[in-house]
Amino acid sequence: QVQLVESGGGLVQAGGSLRLSCAASGSIFSIDGMSWYRQAPEKRRELVATSTSDGSTNYLDSVKGRFTISRDNAKNTVSLQMNSLKPGDTAVYYCNADVWQRPGPVRRNYWGQGTQVTVSS
Repeated sequence: QVQLVESGGGLVQAGGSLRLSCAASGSIFSIDGMSWYRQAPEKRRELVATSTSDGSTNYLDSVKGRFTISRDNAKNTVSLQMNSLKPGDTAVYYCNADVWQRPGPVRRNYWGQGTQVTVSS
């Protein structure tokens, strides 16, 4: 089994910054994509940013230039630096990872428990 534990959420004023972190632990052989999703009240969960194992990144259009995803493959961690935050960024943010596990190997997808980010105007 694999656990993803997020930290770093909170309340911030518009224009401020927060840094989210996610640590994966457990039975891990390697990790492919690591991503951040978010879900605002009464809205669908959406992909915010992805970091692949080869170092490429992709972002939701509305966060490009403001958010930066980074990962440490040796520590199985991924972070999301969020700058110039807007009230529209308010949501629960979830860490997600595609994890290769042995025996097999077999790849499974895991979610963290979520961390609340609230941006006040």
